[in-house]
Amino acid sequence: MKFEKFEDTLEALKESIDMEYPVENLFLIDALDRILAIDIVAKENNPIFETASMDGYAIRAEDQELGELKIIDFLPAGSYKGNLVIKGTCVKTFTGSLMSEGSDTLLPIENVEVSGDKIRIVAPVPKGFSSRPVGENYKRGETLIKKGTKIGYAQIGVLAELGYVQIPVFIKPRISIIATGSEILDFGEPKENISQIRSSNHITIEAILKKAGADTIRYGIVKDDKEEIKDKISQALKSSDIVVTTGGVSVGDYDFVKDILGDMEPKYIVNGSFIKPGRHIKIVKIGDKYIFALPGFPYSSSVGTFLYVLPLLRAMSGRKFELLTLKAYMDEDYKKRSKYKEFTACNLFFRDGKVVVNLDGKKTGSSAILNNMLDDAALLSVDEKVKELKKGDLVEVVLLK
Repeated sequence: MKFEKFEDTLEALKESIDMEYPVENLFLIDALDRILAIDIVAKENNPIFETASMDGYAIRAEDQELGELKIIDFLPAGSYKGNLVIKGTCVKTFTGSLMSEGSDTLLPIENVEVSGDKIRIVAPVPKGFSSRPVGENYKRGETLIKKGTKIGYAQIGVLAELGYVQIPVFIKPRISIIATGSEILDFGEPKENISQIRSSNHITIEAILKKAGADTIRYGIVKDDKEEIKDKISQALKSSDIVVTTGGVSVGDYDFVKDILGDMEPKYIVNGSFIKPGRHIKIVKIGDKYIFALPGFPYSSSVGTFLYVLPLLRAMSGRKFELLTLKAYMDEDYKKRSKYKEFTACNLFFRDGKVVVNLDGKKTGSSAILNNMLDDAALLSVDEKVKELKKGDLVEVVLLK
């Protein structure tokens, strides 16, 4: 088998996306943590008129030279009286009140002394003080929230301010997870012999996908029976946008998943990748649905989920297809262990104003060491052409989110 370069496989997955994904309308608070399906554009200025940002008196700035002004009215927030401020006059104004016509400045209450219907100015302020200009928050036609944004508390607040009751969001992609292998046990199953192991793949992948915004269906464990595995994959395809399997993709006698996929006559997007871990990964498309066949080792399947499934999930949710990466500096020497592009669990932290990487506490060994992902790990990405890294080298790191 010829393994393709990682960058080429990722591009092939991106190019395979050829449909718009469905949208639903949700009440505003129910849209929290969902992905916005439209651009939100301001239909009017905010504020529409000049507005007081504190309690005080609406005046003409130049009239402060007079030393004393007559109070002609008061204007509580939310009311409108059509007052006109002319030379020598002012209007008592409150936080959120409109600035009366003719005024250009808000004189705070603590800057005056009141006597009857007059104020004496004891501390003048500059022109425009505490008067919010038209469009200070945003102007008509301004794009405030872009399509593809994850809706958080700030987006909820701005949408409420704009008057939205319901909002269109992308429907969560539905992903089924199937773990295969006669040696693995599902939750609560007792061990019958010492060769059996408890599966973590399916629940780990489900946790990754749920956190990333997918609806998940966990099909549990399927033993190494070709017909049973095929039946479970067929069932999952009917109810999912994506099916993720773990195990059965290598070249062993019981690696049935690769044969099952071949029998389904799919469109192959990725048929092996020049990476470690996960070089036997397969990604196929049947109609508009995807199957990701990941390796059976826990670390390998988790890495494959972050590298491949999450970029597609983002795209299906209306976001940008991307692998989340950043640059960081090595805090130690590192010797590459294979000829492939390696993704190694690492620690990522700030020190002296720089983002730094080390491998403290990360064990070397097989792709089964899932505990290397603990403590907010990231993935050190080392190109296939690189043999070793030196302390201080600038490297690429994949963020696990």
